[in-house]
Formats: sequence, structure tokens, C-alpha cells
Amino acid sequence: MSNTPATKAGTRPLDHITVVSLEHAIAAPFCTRQLADLGARVIKVERPGAGDFARAYDQRARGQSSHFVWVNRSKESLALDLKEPRQLAVLKALLAKADVLVQNLAPGATARMGLDAHTLHKQHPRLIVCDISGYGQDGPYRDKKAYDLLIQSEAGYLSVTGTPEHPSKSGNSIADIAAGMYAHSNILSALLQREKTGVGSHIDVSMLEALTEWMGFPMYYAMDGAPPPPRNAAAHATIYPYGPFQVGSQLGKQGEHIGTVMLGLQNEREWVQFCAHVLLQPALASDPRFDSNAQRNAHRVALQAIILNTFAGLTLTQVTERLELAQIANARMNSMADLWVHPQLQARQRWTHVPSPRGELPALLPPGRQSAFDYRMDPIPHVGEHTQAILDELGLQI
Repeated sequence: MSNTPATKAGTRPLDHITVVSLEHAIAAPFCTRQLADLGARVIKVERPGAGDFARAYDQRARGQSSHFVWVNRSKESLALDLKEPRQLAVLKALLAKADVLVQNLAPGATARMGLDAHTLHKQHPRLIVCDISGYGQDGPYRDKKAYDLLIQSEAGYLSVTGTPEHPSKSGNSIADIAAGMYAHSNILSALLQREKTGVGSHIDVSMLEALTEWMGFPMYYAMDGAPPPPRNAAAHATIYPYGPFQVGSQLGKQGEHIGTVMLGLQNEREWVQFCAHVLLQPALASDPRFDSNAQRNAHRVALQAIILNTFAGLTLTQVTERLELAQIANARMNSMADLWVHPQLQARQRWTHVPSPRGELPALLPPGRQSAFDYRMDPIPHVGEHTQAILDELGLQI
């Protein structure tokens, strides 16, 4: 695993930007890590001792939290007890020199410390303040506790995800990730806007609104009281055949012969090719039960039986070869172990290493290969690692 050659410009887009973050868990840290990737100086304010509570979620990343190491590289850790006036004064002195404040504390917490956007903009008109919360800074749900799974439920994600019998959550923190992405893009927009106006802005990002945006297809599909997309596990809710199919069940062998192939048909041309070159039943293409996607979707049980019967006597390699010949989109159902060694990520040199308190860890380079600069890929800090250096920089003591 190696980074791309260091032959690019020595500057990054956000090298001149300082971000202070009162952050924990995923949404805000994911936002600020992406700003750090682009060169921003990110000062992460943590509780003395324990720090960000996400540090204690697990110990799966070589003794460290999998959540924490993912979203906290390239940051400086400043340990402050913000209930203590002198330490709160350190934070306020730091904000006087900062470009961006990001926070995802409990609703009302920053206002009680005099760090709400309205107060800060009176003192620092160029400061960009980004509040990330479950439901937003106003409205009847403002003070309601919000965790990723709860937002997945509120946003209707669970209602269209899973099996017909059981709704299922996403296997990752999709609501947090969505909020972090919109916070990141909003901050970049605010920095561009400040270049035009000279004035900072207040950004109010809610997890509910972020995930609701991502729910656009099922919402419009079910508008005006229409039935929503049904839960169909890993199969597509409205296109068929599109999803996982068992291969090799009649072979009685293990390993590469038996498993699951994921495939997807998008149009009638592909359906004809699928019948001819994958199922080896060209006449099936004109069968009135299957001659349009609407019909295939309505008769998916019958069509599934035909597909599974064909695949049962084939190996995964044979099925994949037929799908490639027919130019049908297909994929492996990879495990996490498979993803770590994915040949495409290896071929494109998308892995590097970053230092951490427990030694080097592999890290995926940010999506989007850049020709103009190299992403910043600096260490994951331990709690309070940079406290004294930042105090010395400010000429303060606590």
C-alpha cells in the first residue's frame, strides 16, 4: 500500500483555513476530517481524559476504535474542560483566529457557553459557524435526542430497507455520513461565498434533512398516497432481475464454485442478451410473462425459479463469464476481508498509511484522484496531544 508519487504542487486548497471543532461520534468528525484532507488545520476540542466518546466504541482497529480512526486523522487534539472559565477562555481566544467552527453538541449547549452563531458573528463577522444536529436548530423536534438508527427510522429509510418481514438498518452510519457530507459541502460553499462578501455565515445541517434528501426516489415513487417500494432484501424493489442469485447449489463443491452473484438488468436489450447468453433460453425473452420490466417484476417468483435452476449447475466463474459475454452488469458480494484487498483499489493505488497512537494503520485515500495536489494524510491524535503547543501559540495557560 503506497501513496501516489509526490510530484504535485506543495499547497492544498484549504492550507490557509483553520477549523475548530466541538465534535464527537461521526457526523461532525467526518465533516472536519474531509476538510483536513484538503489541507485545513483542524483543532478538535475534546474532554480531558476520555476525549471524544467515540474513542471507546470498540478496540477493533489494532486496539483503537474503528469509528474514531476512520474520521479523525490529520487533526490536532486540544483537551479542554469547557465548564471551567479559564479553559473556555482558551477556546474563545482560538475562535478569534479561526475561519470555521463546527459543532455537534447537544442542542443549546453552545448557546449556554456564548458560542452560538448569533453571538459569535457579532464578535467575529468572518467566522463560519456550522451546527450539525439531529433535527435542526428550531422546530418541534429541536431538542429530541437523535442517533443514527433513530434518524434512519424517522426518515423512512427502515420502511423501504430489509426483507418483507423485517426492516433493516444500514450496515454503516448512513444518517451521520449524509449529515457530514452536507456539512462539508456547505462549509466549502461558505468559504467561497466569504471570498466574495468578506462575511461569514451560519450553516444549520440536520441529519433528518440530509437523509431525507437521499430518500428522494422512494418518496416520489410513493407520492400522493401511492404504495411505497416494497422491502426486497438485496433485490431491487422495482426492477427485475436485479439483485443476488445463488450459484452452484447442485455442484456439491465448496470454495469458488458455490456462492452468490449480484446482477442487474436495466433495459430490454439487456433482457434479450440475458436470455440468449446467460440462461441459454432465447425464446424466454418474448414470453408474455417477462417481455417488459413491469411483467418481470410482477412475475418475479416464476422468473427467479428459472434463473436459479440454470445457475444451480454452474460455478461462479461460469456464471460470471456468461454475464460478461452478455454485457450484463454484475458484481461479487464482497466481505470486509475482500474489500481490504480489492484488486481495483490496489491497482489504482488508493491505499496509504497513517500514524496513530498504536502504530501505523492503513487508510484509504479520499475518493477523487487529484492531479493538482496530494491529500493530507497525517496522524490520528491521542487525547490532548496538542494542548500545550496550542496554549503556547496563544500565550495562555490553564
